Amino acid sequence: MDTVILNKLNAYRRLFIRKDLIELSQWMESIEDINLEIEQFKLVEKQLIKSDTLVTDLVGLRRKNTLVMGSFCNYELDLKKEYEFGKREYDLSRAKEHEKRRYQYLQLIQEFKILKNKIHTELMKYKRF
Repeated sequence: MDTVILNKLNAYRRLFIRKDLIELSQWMESIEDINLEIEQFKLVEKQLIKSDTLVTDLVGLRRKNTLVMGSFCNYELDLKKEYEFGKREYDLSRAKEHEKRRYQYLQLIQEFKILKNKIHTELMKYKRF
């Protein structure tokens, strides 16, 4: 009886970790897309807008984007290791750790939206003749 319960608990633990890995993969893909957009915005800024503050904002967000991606890569490795070999229970502390990563991701997305709005505001100053 105990082995049946332990097997079921392990199956649920692995299922939750798998769910976290899938969500993390989606976040990482989104962060890669943001990095590509930042590179494109840097070209637009360099060729058209030419604003020092915008360059600083772009470089700062790119730096933060890189740091978050590195953090997520380490987290992904930890999750994969735990999925494969670990026996640690999926408890509240593990769920809180994942929620902390989600908050980090959402903050990055919010900062990117603010920067995009700044860039679009600058671009609206130019008129087509």
